[in-house]
Amino acid sequence: MLIITQATGVDMTDAIKEYVEEKIGGLEKYFDNIQKAEVDVGMHSHHHQKGKVYYAELNLYVPGKMIRMVKEAEDLYKAIDKVKDHMKVELEKLKGKMRDKDKKVLRDQKCYQE
Repeated sequence: MLIITQATGVDMTDAIKEYVEEKIGGLEKYFDNIQKAEVDVGMHSHHHQKGKVYYAELNLYVPGKMIRMVKEAEDLYKAIDKVKDHMKVELEKLKGKMRDKDKKVLRDQKCYQE
């Protein structure tokens, strides 16, 4: 899987880049054929009334689809964890739907001919 990482409003350190690659790379065990992941982490603005609010945005490309997830948190690492956890749930849903379609096709093929 190709992981493209960029930062908006914050400096991209090696620690952040490694953390993103570790977390997003772990999604491969939930869905086999992930082609590409585009990750954008950062801060929308420095003038937020409630303090610093970080976000993590993930665009995941699987065959025939692009799944997008955006989460915000008060810590950059928490935002990355949130986006990974929610994407895991979406991938499991997609995998279940694909299995159901496969089962239906197999049932239709196994019909007895008269």
